[in-house]
Amino acid sequence: MSGPVGGVLLTAGETMAMVAPAAAERLERAEVFRIDAGGAESNVAAHAAAAGQPAAWFSRVGDDALGRRVVSRVARRGVDVSRVVVDAEHPTGLYLKDPGHGVAYYRAGSAAAHLSEADADAISWNGVAMLHVSGITAALGGTAPAFVRRLVDRAREAGVPVSVDVNHRAPLWSETAASGPLLDLARRADVVFVGRDEAETLWATADADAVRALLPDVPQLVVKDGAVGATLFAGDDVVFEPALVVDVVEPVGAGDAFAGGYLAALLAGAAPHDRLRSGHERAALTMATTGDFPDPAPAPDQNEPPRERTPS
Repeated sequence: MSGPVGGVLLTAGETMAMVAPAAAERLERAEVFRIDAGGAESNVAAHAAAAGQPAAWFSRVGDDALGRRVVSRVARRGVDVSRVVVDAEHPTGLYLKDPGHGVAYYRAGSAAAHLSEADADAISWNGVAMLHVSGITAALGGTAPAFVRRLVDRAREAGVPVSVDVNHRAPLWSETAASGPLLDLARRADVVFVGRDEAETLWATADADAVRALLPDVPQLVVKDGAVGATLFAGDDVVFEPALVVDVVEPVGAGDAFAGGYLAALLAGAAPHDRLRSGHERAALTMATTGDFPDPAPAPDQNEPPRERTPS
């Protein structure tokens, strides 16, 4: 992919209702909360849309207030939600953010966990420039792993490039269980995003070069190294772009933001350094908020002690 590509970035995967303190304080002590939408694939679509790339999101949500709120939130961020299926039999998933201390999921039996091969077969590829999925869907169990495999197969049959964020989530499955399926998913992609430490956990790779050796045929492999920066392997080219320095409120969601920024720049025909910088810029915006997307939020407590200044 060397030039501008017209069409929509289609993302597919679970988005849950997300509850987080409005300010950067512990969940158990907070008094004011935000109820938002949070999910890797819809986050990517929202960040791509914010960067000027038409984007759509596909999933299932429950026929409930949280599901309607999720769809409304994602739509407000400029994402096409017309493909989303409302499931009258299963609820919308929920997760809670404890800033700086991780998340807690309440998603068992959710509508998105019932995504199926029939859902993948129903998707039209007209006008789709690229498909983006993540390893989270493969971890949900039930029919969801078959859904993501079938969706990737259908994209390839339609000649649509595939982007994959490895996105290993330890609370969903162990590294032993995840290692093989996630490696297989990555090897079938045209663009892969993976954290250096994540790859080390899954595949015992010591550095970015070792990840490339494991995935030599992926046309564009992006290895992210937290506060250090990100390395792009594209053919024989290796491009490094340092991370930005930001005041980190909450790091969860930064990887999705990076992918959205990168893919928007890629589909606009940007040069490698500019793609990586676009990813870093979107990640920096997200790490400055308690949510997964930099929507306007209540101002933090002015008496809060200064946060450590940390690179993205």
